[in-house]
Amino acid sequence: MADAPIIEMRSISKQFGHVQANDSVDFTLQRGEIHAIVGENGAGKSTLMKILYGLYQPDAGEIFVNGNRVNIPAPRRAMQLGLGMVQQHFTLIPVFTTLQNIVLAKEPRKLGALLDYQQAEKRITALAAQLGFDVPLNVPVESLPIGTQQHTEILKVLYHGADILIMDEPTAVLAPQEVEGLFNCMRSLKSEGKSLIIITHKLDEVMAIADTVTVMRRGQFVHSCPIADTDPAMLAEMILGEPIIPTAVTREQIENTTPMVRMEGVTLSKSSEAVRKHKWKKALSNRGSGKRHLNAVNLEVFPGEIVGIAGVEGNGQTELVQVLTGLRQIDSGTLTLNGERVAHIPADRHRHGISLNDRVDDNFIIGHHKKRRFCRNGLLQRKSIQRAALNALDKYQIRVGNITHPIRTLSGGNQQKVVVARELEANPEVIIAAHPTRGLDIHAAEFVHTRLIYARNRGKAVLLVSSELDELLHLSDRIAVMYDGKIVGTVKPTETNKQELGALMLGLN
Repeated sequence: MADAPIIEMRSISKQFGHVQANDSVDFTLQRGEIHAIVGENGAGKSTLMKILYGLYQPDAGEIFVNGNRVNIPAPRRAMQLGLGMVQQHFTLIPVFTTLQNIVLAKEPRKLGALLDYQQAEKRITALAAQLGFDVPLNVPVESLPIGTQQHTEILKVLYHGADILIMDEPTAVLAPQEVEGLFNCMRSLKSEGKSLIIITHKLDEVMAIADTVTVMRRGQFVHSCPIADTDPAMLAEMILGEPIIPTAVTREQIENTTPMVRMEGVTLSKSSEAVRKHKWKKALSNRGSGKRHLNAVNLEVFPGEIVGIAGVEGNGQTELVQVLTGLRQIDSGTLTLNGERVAHIPADRHRHGISLNDRVDDNFIIGHHKKRRFCRNGLLQRKSIQRAALNALDKYQIRVGNITHPIRTLSGGNQQKVVVARELEANPEVIIAAHPTRGLDIHAAEFVHTRLIYARNRGKAVLLVSSELDELLHLSDRIAVMYDGKIVGTVKPTETNKQELGALMLGLN
């Protein structure tokens, strides 16, 4: 490994309103290393990397690439310098094919004007084979599983010539089986001399894949060291600024009576898409009309229990949540919800959980804005809304500069906590939580776990969809495993293990 750093950031500062996102932060990346950046939600990790990629401009500080001081006013300049970024929320165009997304803004041409997709396809196919990716190039990217969309993002930055890859929460949307495949890809890129930066909250993954780790806290640099010189407990203490004291929550036994959620023989076919804006899109979705998203699903969730849903992405979990929340209509079967108040913590907070350009306090009342507490005679009661928002901010430990600012100015983790706070504070009878701790740090994830168990103990029915097997085993009273649209097994956490769950998730009995 060369001594001269390929990236050096010196005394980087950035402020958003009253929030100091980065405060004189130093960061160094060596050539051919995997460098992890860890910290709490709002620690400034993503902001620092967005400055490096040209998405934000620093208020102060210097950036050096290969020893040369550079100014990076936009991502195009970052790409010219050999940087590529795979963001936490993918930037692919849904209706474009995989190939069109990858070559966008760098389309190969022949005879000076004509697009030469054949040449690009050969090059990308070879690159995908080299990394062990199985990515169909000529289908709309919206039809691909999340893991394959991430492979598309990686192929895109490599096609554009990146030698330095920045990956923001790269495993947040991946099933356990897909994580090791991503790690193999990262090791392969490292062996080719590429340098990688990963932003993550998962300390076990940091220990498994990183060469070096940098810890940030409240916008400041805390510590950087080789991974061999630390361990998860030390990292957690540096991240939080204090030793971790596990909190134990007593799980009360509640007598099960009438189920709050009951699904009997519920079927949802792939041809019953809710919205088809274009005829060609309809034709595409009808090709697989014989297949089913949900295939004769039977499921019950009783008051005072947490039922976990496990499965590899794309096996019906998303459609299960959509059906239960009224976003999709079933084709056949019976669906009964005995609770009038249903909370929904969606898997994709940007699409279904928040309104990015609206104020923080307004996002706290989405879905509840017609309640007399917040609206009278058609007029929003600003003082009442702000009082409720401030109470939730304090209770759920959400870092906000000003509640009148757009919620897009918050870190991803704090945005997620706004969604969790809004849904749980409405005193629901049924809670449908899809990946509720995705993108949350250790402290915040544990806090959400505690709130879900408290809700369970108060007789609420909780359906928990998660790709984190540790989370399911820790929280659930029962775990139902989905494969190919069916529930292929229901087990108790005390009577199973990760290996058995993994086998069920892959359809192996």
